[in-house]
Amino acid sequence: MQFANPNDINTLIMQGFDLVEHAADPVVALRRQYPGGLLIPLHRHSRTQFLYARSGVALVATERGRWMIPPDHALLIPRGIEHRVEMFSGVEMQSVYMRDYEHGDYPCVLSVNELTRSLLAEVVKLQKPDKDDERSRLLFDLLMHEITRLPVRELGLPFPEKPALAVLCKEFLKAPDPAASIDNWAQRLSMSRRSFTRLFRAQTGVSFVMWRQQACIFASLPKLASGESITSVAFDTGYESAAAFTTMFKRMLGASPRDYMRQQADNAE
Repeated sequence: MQFANPNDINTLIMQGFDLVEHAADPVVALRRQYPGGLLIPLHRHSRTQFLYARSGVALVATERGRWMIPPDHALLIPRGIEHRVEMFSGVEMQSVYMRDYEHGDYPCVLSVNELTRSLLAEVVKLQKPDKDDERSRLLFDLLMHEITRLPVRELGLPFPEKPALAVLCKEFLKAPDPAASIDNWAQRLSMSRRSFTRLFRAQTGVSFVMWRQQACIFASLPKLASGESITSVAFDTGYESAAAFTTMFKRMLGASPRDYMRQQADNAE
């Protein structure tokens, strides 16, 4: 799917919004392909959204956090949450909008398995379940069931509301450094170490060390997806060696960078 100009993309986005908001059906499924660099501005849905990146890397931002969607993952976005979506690369997106699906107060990233991928490929062709077609109804019902069983991946990156602290977090994402210290950040904010750690947890819900680890992996995914070598990405994200980077990557995502990216390539075929 190719777009001739930005107006074509904007028209497609608005058509999708209208379809989702005005459909009488309990579930609506859409497939879209977006170019790298596209930013879909702040918006919200009256349905819970299952946003799946079949290929490419997307970033979803809300008031209190950012969630990376690497290839073969999905973000579950609760109804009513205002969010924007940025495409880090060309993205093939498959979304399912569920009227009767309830999901907490915060988005979460889910790892998508082979069955769910196959179901998504079918339902986006249909867009809506057909009450007169048993196969159609069964496909949508099974997909809804499988979504509830997908494992959560810790790819959410909470952002603080306090402006001065948010600036440090944004700077870190641009130049990740796993050796960044609490003492240095506390000094930059003219705070004691103890006051800083309390503030950071209160603002983000996680410790500084956990946030730092997540942010480094967060920053590495677009680079890996674009084909950069593991060694190059490791150094770019501030690790002293590919081995140290691989250890942390595996701890967070359950697979080494090489196995993870090989799996994404196999799934895209």
